[in-house]
Amino acid sequence: MNTARRISALVVAHNEEGQLADCLAPLRFADEIVVVLDRCTDGSAEIARRLADKVIEGAWEAEADRRNTGIDACSGDWVVEVDADERVSPELAAEIRRVTTESAYDRHLIPVDNYIGGRLVRYGWGGSFGKGAYHGLFRRPAKRWGRGRVHPVLQLSGRQGPTLDNPLAHYVDRNISDMILRLDRYTRARAQDLREHGDPDSTLTYIRRFFGRIYKCYLYHHGYREGRWGLLIAIFAGLYPLLSHLRAKLEER
Repeated sequence: MNTARRISALVVAHNEEGQLADCLAPLRFADEIVVVLDRCTDGSAEIARRLADKVIEGAWEAEADRRNTGIDACSGDWVVEVDADERVSPELAAEIRRVTTESAYDRHLIPVDNYIGGRLVRYGWGGSFGKGAYHGLFRRPAKRWGRGRVHPVLQLSGRQGPTLDNPLAHYVDRNISDMILRLDRYTRARAQDLREHGDPDSTLTYIRRFFGRIYKCYLYHHGYREGRWGLLIAIFAGLYPLLSHLRAKLEER
């Protein structure tokens, strides 16, 4: 006999007043909405207090700390974790409801449709830019975030179930200027991690990685099917580790 399970929707945000309401509104299918606001100086807090059930405000140095704080604040049996630039469709919401009622597993991947502006870019994602699927639906003990300022390694436990059918919409960037700004933010944060924890690899290794990532995104992940957009995404994916390494060395403090 199927048993209903409580679902918590978790959103972690920093200065997302332009997107937060559109992200939170479709999450009303959940039994509670939890929002973690990290050093917000815009109107995000007012929006969160209006649309969420729990709002946690603070300052966290590492991504893992703020995300784990959010997971700990959730009271549901299951957590669906989304970002402010992501949208849950009615079809995905209904599937999440069904899966959490029927699933004997501890976590499920959610597929992702990635957009640049209004363009759906299906192929070529990788290397910290866009994602094909992610561990977005899980029982609370099954997922924790590890150390690192950018895309920290996940600590997963329990059994992984089938990937969901309906995709999450991820609005990665509005345009190429946003892509450049994202690359600057990511490499600056990653360089700080490398300075703090050490960087055992040589510059030559990162040059090889630059070309390897371009190959992987453009050819292996079929980025060529997106034309120039696929080439651009592949170049950004290749630049991320190389620029992070160079910033760690050249901006060393």
